[in-house]
Amino acid sequence: MTKVLFVCHGNICRSTMAEFVMKHLLRERGLEREFFIDSAATSTEELGNNVHPGTRRRLAQAGIPCGDHRARQLRREEYGQFDLLIGMDSANLRNMNRILGGDPEAKIHALLDYAGRPGQSIADPWYTGNFDETFDDVLAGCQGLLEQLTGNGTH
Repeated sequence: MTKVLFVCHGNICRSTMAEFVMKHLLRERGLEREFFIDSAATSTEELGNNVHPGTRRRLAQAGIPCGDHRARQLRREEYGQFDLLIGMDSANLRNMNRILGGDPEAKIHALLDYAGRPGQSIADPWYTGNFDETFDDVLAGCQGLLEQLTGNGTH
């Protein structure tokens, strides 16, 4: 089973969106039993909070349920528990490395790397208010990641 953890600042917008988009893509392909997908935050600001209403609304527009997700923080021991840890921007990646104590196995990546856009960030809709743009970026990244994980793409 391949285990993927999506990470952003608060775990109520981008990483949550990526978690549920990826679960949806896996379900569509009948692959949900081959993967474990989760999400977490680098900060403690939103711990215990539900999915942001804008994220919930945008996922619903795409027919993707997000359930009763609650924000949680990334833990150091999760480095050994996941095959990939995927951040949304350079600040996420920096904080992930700090929390996890480095990346000796090269498991930490940016989501847009998988969309052929290395070094680019997924804008935080908490600040921009643009959940459509964030959704489009998350979808592109998740589709590319899935292609890589199933052997149909390169990274």
